[in-house]
Amino acid sequence: MKLAACCAALLALMLAAVPQVESAEVLNGVTSRGQLRCGVSEDIPGFSERDANGQWRGLEVDFCRAVAAAVLNDPEKVEFVPLQTTARFPALQTRRVDLLLANTTWTLTREAVLRVRFPGILLYDGQGFMVAAAKVATLADLDGATICVEKGTTHQRTLEAYFKAKGRSFRLLPMASAHKAAAALFAGQCQAYTADSAELAAMRLRAPGGPGSFVILPERISREPLGPVVWGGDPEWATVIRWVLNMLILGEEYGVTRDRIDEEIRDNRNPLLRQDPYEGKIIAQALGIEPQWGIRALRAVGNYGEVFERNVGRNSPLKIERGLNRLWMHGGLHYSPPID
Repeated sequence: MKLAACCAALLALMLAAVPQVESAEVLNGVTSRGQLRCGVSEDIPGFSERDANGQWRGLEVDFCRAVAAAVLNDPEKVEFVPLQTTARFPALQTRRVDLLLANTTWTLTREAVLRVRFPGILLYDGQGFMVAAAKVATLADLDGATICVEKGTTHQRTLEAYFKAKGRSFRLLPMASAHKAAAALFAGQCQAYTADSAELAAMRLRAPGGPGSFVILPERISREPLGPVVWGGDPEWATVIRWVLNMLILGEEYGVTRDRIDEEIRDNRNPLLRQDPYEGKIIAQALGIEPQWGIRALRAVGNYGEVFERNVGRNSPLKIERGLNRLWMHGGLHYSPPID
């Protein structure tokens, strides 16, 4: 991973030659404010919720903390802003939030029309269906059924296209939030609730009769790449977010864990942590943040595997299998471009 001394010098010259365009509006705002404003899901277990002590927990929460650690040297310098799906993009466009998570699917329409950017994919998911146990076995059984869906998501259009292609009918019941959609299913107002399968697993935990009263059907009718979203006018900020995510993925690939990172730094054997100080300073300067930003992110939340398993995987109540969210070397889709 090390650059040769001559290459590092060349990198420094290249950086000096690049015109310094004043476009780092979001990054400058975060650093001057001393706080990251992070838009997250509204009280979704495993993704964004307060625990019994009032502390924020979840996959989205951990990613926000990793960014705060990298940019502000402190994972606690985050204001979490819970958002309904219909309020997500307005909050980003009006700068109410600096970074948006909130179970948001990366689409061309959103990037092109809303002028936002998706720096990477935090979670690979797919649109599924939750139904009352023992009442529905497959999607074919939902022909003519009433199906609940959350407003402001990609799920309604995908649902309509899928049922039309299959020659089936249904009645749509749009709801203002995931909680209201799940509550409608639990109350028998609809025969199914459709959303990202991870969100369904989260809402299933809150079923009045316990999670065993409802099941998630095995079929998936879409691929949902979920990830952080930023305003499209600040490419520097998008680069920072992209590489914080990449560093968490690289951390897992190189076996760097939150508990052992300081020990590995002292041993000075892990290639990911042995970056030349001069090279690290040049890269950090180009990013607009302080050196060792990647180490701070990993120290704050651990590597990608730790974040996944703790919040939505085997060490969480959701017990979601990693599947496509494994590293590439284990049959998944996650890998990072090289740093050098």
